[in-house]
Amino acid sequence: MRLVKAAEMQELDRLTIRKLGISGIVLMENAGRGASRLFLNHFDPLPGSHVLVLCGSGNNGGDGYVMARYLFQAGLKVTVAVLSELSRISNDALTNLEIVLNMGFDIMEVPDMDGWAELKRELEDCDYIIDGILGTGLSTPVRGLYSQVIEEVNSLEKPVLAVDIPSGINADTGQIMGTAIEADITVTFGFPKVGELISPGAELAGRLTRIDISIPDTVADQVPAEFHMIEPNHFKDFFHMERQDIHKGDRGHVLVIAGSIGKTGAAVLTATGALRAGAGLVTLGVPESLNPVFEEKLTEAMTVPLPETSDRSLSIKAEKAIHSLLKGKTAVAIGPGLSTNKETIALVRNIVARCDLPMVIDADALNALAGDMEVLTAHNSKRILTPHPGEMARLTGLKNSEIQADRLGTACAFVKEHGCYLILKGAHTLIADPAGHIYLNPTGNPALSTGGSGDVLTGLIAGFLARQWPMNMAAIAGVYMHGMAADLLAEDMGPAGVLAGDLLEVFPEIAASLIRDDWPMAELPPHMDLYQPL
Repeated sequence: MRLVKAAEMQELDRLTIRKLGISGIVLMENAGRGASRLFLNHFDPLPGSHVLVLCGSGNNGGDGYVMARYLFQAGLKVTVAVLSELSRISNDALTNLEIVLNMGFDIMEVPDMDGWAELKRELEDCDYIIDGILGTGLSTPVRGLYSQVIEEVNSLEKPVLAVDIPSGINADTGQIMGTAIEADITVTFGFPKVGELISPGAELAGRLTRIDISIPDTVADQVPAEFHMIEPNHFKDFFHMERQDIHKGDRGHVLVIAGSIGKTGAAVLTATGALRAGAGLVTLGVPESLNPVFEEKLTEAMTVPLPETSDRSLSIKAEKAIHSLLKGKTAVAIGPGLSTNKETIALVRNIVARCDLPMVIDADALNALAGDMEVLTAHNSKRILTPHPGEMARLTGLKNSEIQADRLGTACAFVKEHGCYLILKGAHTLIADPAGHIYLNPTGNPALSTGGSGDVLTGLIAGFLARQWPMNMAAIAGVYMHGMAADLLAEDMGPAGVLAGDLLEVFPEIAASLIRDDWPMAELPPHMDLYQPL
């Protein structure tokens, strides 16, 4: 599904109004009517329940006036509080304000802190709150009265519906602009906003629901789509493309370069992940003294002992043997459990610089690159980097907090500079590709916060690459299915105690569901309902 930034949504509205003649007042009516229906369906309020509609001076306030009208007609007690001088309301919002005034609504005009005491009483007395204070255009910190109101709303912990986006969330980055509404449900109009699917905005949006406000595809197609939420339809056809007479050689061969003393598990999980992705063959290159351990742990993958350092990690002397191993392979996974031995770092840099196969770079291989990003240059378009925020901080020289403060901007800048594919892991993992497309992942949960889960992801993506999937499809399929596996397991086991190895057991079931067109999650996760009709 397409996602938009604030400026894109404004342009879509403009084109709809100017080129099709669907007026702004119609779009606002559609938005407010649809949001009212969702309010009633979601909260199922008792007749006579008191709803306080908080409106700012812009179009979000206009949507709130429309909602006030429909909720009043549904038998609810509705109070409208305008956090602005009424004289500042204009255009379509003014038209809808005049309608509710003509209906006899008691409008509270609270442009400054002078009316705070009365507004605070209304907040305390109401049963439900509708947040129509600030919209998607917010770019500066929330201050003054708006800040005070938002903090009070959050402290009361009453049911809240946010109109289009929770007030205080940056629609482009998901960042909290000083303070922000904590909504139970957010009704977004036209297309979901990027900031509603990136932390921390995603956590404050509650149940995210999208309604159609009559922006047709003919208009949407005129504004290039840069941001997407991953859906199975993006990649599931690749599971249908195999012939009946296929054999293991047709499914590709992954070379996994991983493992060191004390970190054999990371290499095993990566190799097994590649097999679970459907790779026909997997070879694991490991420090020679550890080879017996891997041969005992792995029965389906092949192992090759390679020269090692005194620390029992891969030595620079392994380079020649690894280049020989690359013959006949179709993809490489490098990094899990490798260690940060100086010789191993030099080995990783040489392989990344000289190997022309599609490659997934993770864990200690990322740490090796952090000191010499130039090694990416020759084959950057065949490289998928999979850092968590800490690793991303080392790659960029930024602080971890800076990465998390602008995950989207950091990812976009990195890919633009280095020309590779990037998977920035964490809550709401995002994928950035060299073509300028950004994919946000809706699957996954805290069950993934366990050692080894990233190694499984690396193997999964490498397995898809081995099957000669396009780079971007291997990345988004791996991330989505990795999160999907965690979601399925968490349903039965809860989010704590799921092991990385448990994820491996679920992948065949997920792939089989895709082949049957019987996707186990035909709809989005419970906190999203982005296909809600008007």
